Amino acid sequence: MADPSSYRPKPGQIPDSPGVYKFRDDHRRVIYVGKAKSLRQRLANYFQPLTSLHPRTATMVTTAASVEWTVVSTEVEALQLEYSWIKEYDPRFNVKYRDDKSYPYLAVTMNEEFPRVQVLRGHKKKGVRYFGPYAHAWAIRETVDLMLRVFPVRTCSAGVFRNAASAGRPCLLGYIGKCSAPCVGRVTPEEHRELAEEFSDFMAGRTGTYIRRLEKQMMLAAEDMEYERAARLRDDIEALRRAMEKSAVVLADATDADLIALAEDELEAAVQIFHVRGGRVRGQRGWVTDKVEAVDTAGLVEHAIQQLYGEESGDTVPKEVLVPALPEDAGAVTAWLSGRRGSNVSLRVPQRGDKKDLMETVARNAQQSLVLHKTKRASDLTTRSRALEEIAEALDLDSAPLRIECFDISHLQGEDVVASMVVFEDGLPRKSEYRRFQIKGFEGQDDVRSMHEVIGRRFRRYLAEKEKTGEWDPEGVVEDPEESGRPKRFAYPPQLVVVDGGQPQVAAARRALDELGISDIAVCGLAKRLEEVWLPGDDDPVVLPRSSEGLYLLQRVRDTAHDFAIRYQRSKRAKRIRTSPLDAVPGLGDTRKQALIKHFGSVKRLRQATIEQICEVPGMGRKTAEAVVVALAQAAPAAPAVNTATGEIMEDDGGGTA
Repeated sequence: MADPSSYRPKPGQIPDSPGVYKFRDDHRRVIYVGKAKSLRQRLANYFQPLTSLHPRTATMVTTAASVEWTVVSTEVEALQLEYSWIKEYDPRFNVKYRDDKSYPYLAVTMNEEFPRVQVLRGHKKKGVRYFGPYAHAWAIRETVDLMLRVFPVRTCSAGVFRNAASAGRPCLLGYIGKCSAPCVGRVTPEEHRELAEEFSDFMAGRTGTYIRRLEKQMMLAAEDMEYERAARLRDDIEALRRAMEKSAVVLADATDADLIALAEDELEAAVQIFHVRGGRVRGQRGWVTDKVEAVDTAGLVEHAIQQLYGEESGDTVPKEVLVPALPEDAGAVTAWLSGRRGSNVSLRVPQRGDKKDLMETVARNAQQSLVLHKTKRASDLTTRSRALEEIAEALDLDSAPLRIECFDISHLQGEDVVASMVVFEDGLPRKSEYRRFQIKGFEGQDDVRSMHEVIGRRFRRYLAEKEKTGEWDPEGVVEDPEESGRPKRFAYPPQLVVVDGGQPQVAAARRALDELGISDIAVCGLAKRLEEVWLPGDDDPVVLPRSSEGLYLLQRVRDTAHDFAIRYQRSKRAKRIRTSPLDAVPGLGDTRKQALIKHFGSVKRLRQATIEQICEVPGMGRKTAEAVVVALAQAAPAAPAVNTATGEIMEDDGGGTA
């Protein structure tokens, strides 16, 4: 782990101008690429004290061993150079969106003498017009099948085309009218290219012109009593309309736009893009990425735009790009997009109307994509097995920890201190085994002492249950299985105990286990600041790779325990706020509390009642009535309610709650 001060540039050495910078590790590999309006100001931010840096930024600067930069003339040049370097070096600490699959496109090979319509995946080729991407290849083929009736463009491979030309006979599509058969000279190369241009224009959204032209031809054919031709044109119009219906109108003003939406959490982000052409959704794609650098929503949007349009030009870059948040250098990004398109591009956040509604739909798709990604990643057996093996190797365990228990402490400024225990078995949560604890040994805020108490209580229960079931009995006496029954909730030991925290919490957990004579259960801690794994007695943490499935599982276990503890702490706080003086009466349950309030109408009137009057309530004995009177006398009366509109003090004569 390098000290950033060892490679910090000297004062005045960094120019105060736009540029792009690279951090390299001690093997000269580029690990991070960034851009800045002012290199001097931006790079100075990386050499602050580590405690003031974002954890991911701190990890990056301690991994790096040197930094270098390149000065450029404008922010647009910086944006372009940053994209080029990220593509060239693939830095480990840069956010990189990667498709989880190769999306199919509808392609028209305008670079050939006889253009061909086909479905293509992978890298785009020069001179080929692309439409999409589409979620499924079969959806493209259905659309093409409908459109070939009106635009009979060649779809055959080069080999089939040559064989048909040498034989002098077209393929089946040529006989049924779904290919103009340029292979046998039914149309000239110019006529076939015109068909391909019309096909491309229709797919690009310019549909109204062709529909109106065909309708006019149909009417003229009917007037000339060419009814067969009119019927054929009618069927052509219907085929085109069916093809159009496969992508419903979402924006009424025939907009050409791409809508980009994000869903993110602390660890990952999902992006969804809807491609709208002519007011219709013509394609959709999505990516998921690890947030390996300290980046906000605006930064994620900028990365998505770079990777989405970095290889595009001309009409493939739309007139509008709608995003959930504008990048920091929105002007430079807009200028870069306009340069790639060759005309002005609008980059903005939709505020109202249909575009805002559609953006919300895209955002819901992004959220579902992130949830699905996490579910798949967590439930995949191979991935879980690899994660457990990585944890075992990193912590030097004898075998994979098939049962992991994680503990977390939660409180609000030292009040309502609670703890949680969550259980993961074979990499999956076992919710029926989750447990909650109240800290009873002391009052106040002390996470280390709380952790020691909770670990001790949990494993004392384990030893007690183990003794009951006869698995461990210091006296050598085994109970009758019929009497002991099945093992209780704390009877199963974990192979690994994870605590939310660093060295102090880990030491407290290990000490609690040692005091109970338990030495065969491993302990580790996961610190949030740098996602470091701490082991008992070690001065340095274990740092797992950011892409490690083992680290992802530990983070998920830790975050689950944290959320479970927070929910319990909040519920206790809410319950404490809703407390009633009757809560202090021993043996008085909710049913009899409600009966008292219902009988007297309010706590105020109950406080004025005598013991004999309280005894008249069904189920109330004299001893309990006396306890109620004592409890109400000791409790201070609540402050009177005030009508905020009039300032009037309201009497507590109505119904109350216990």
